[in-house]
Amino acid sequence: MPTGVILAFVGYAVFSFADALIKAVGPTMSVFEIAFFTTSFSIIPLMIHKRGERWRDMYKLHHPWLVHARCATAITATGCVMYAFTHIPFADVYAIAFTTPIFVTLLCVLLLKENVTALRWFLLFVSFMGVILVIRPGMRELQLGHYILVFSSMLGAFTTIILRHVAPRERRVSLVGLQVLYSGIINGLLMIPSFVMPTLEQFAIFLAIGLLGGIGGLLIISATRRTPANLIAPVQYSQLIWAIVFGAAFFGEFPDWVAVAGMFVVVASGVLNVLSEKRPIRWKPRIFFFRAGL
Repeated sequence: MPTGVILAFVGYAVFSFADALIKAVGPTMSVFEIAFFTTSFSIIPLMIHKRGERWRDMYKLHHPWLVHARCATAITATGCVMYAFTHIPFADVYAIAFTTPIFVTLLCVLLLKENVTALRWFLLFVSFMGVILVIRPGMRELQLGHYILVFSSMLGAFTTIILRHVAPRERRVSLVGLQVLYSGIINGLLMIPSFVMPTLEQFAIFLAIGLLGGIGGLLIISATRRTPANLIAPVQYSQLIWAIVFGAAFFGEFPDWVAVAGMFVVVASGVLNVLSEKRPIRWKPRIFFFRAGL
């Protein structure tokens, strides 16, 4: 097995463990407070991965409006995902989150006028049907977190489309630094009305979440340097396995056979969709606080 694929498996496992910690601490804290602390801590591992760029140059932008718009969509999507992790089952979060490629494809067709093959449309439809099997609307009561997560997937698609346009010309410190800065300011202000001073244990959990997120991002970056992106991208679907494991082990969430079948459909169609892409994939690894698209 290529070294990059192994690193990617470890990286996405690290991300999933961080997500489990979010779910564990969620009931005691507001989403804004969790986002504020974890975002602040997650920048620590990334500070050593600037590729020679200077943080003071982060406002030197070629596409200022688009970069700021990406910050807005990504920060909002991150908050939505954190809310979902703390209110609905683990497996549901990942299954719905993997609908983002569907919205990305729709936006590529509508906004970028890209051509999509019939095979890819079919695989996207199959993936969507797999998600339907997992959440089964109409057969069980859907919670607010399910609807918020769908909205997050839509925002994630916009974030990805913007990133595709601006990434070739913008500095990494701009894409990283501005989002961290704005996230700290916005979440810092929104958390004030319901602020609860974290205990030492909660601070330790926030630090662990941030560090795990940053380390996971570095692992994915390292993976993409060693192995073609077409082999790395499908590894993200391994998070559905971790969702089942962590959900059952720590939160008493046991998906039934229909949900497991739905997750298998999501994984299979997602992997085939990636492998059917003939053009080189511009793979951007998921950094923890960029749920929707670095």
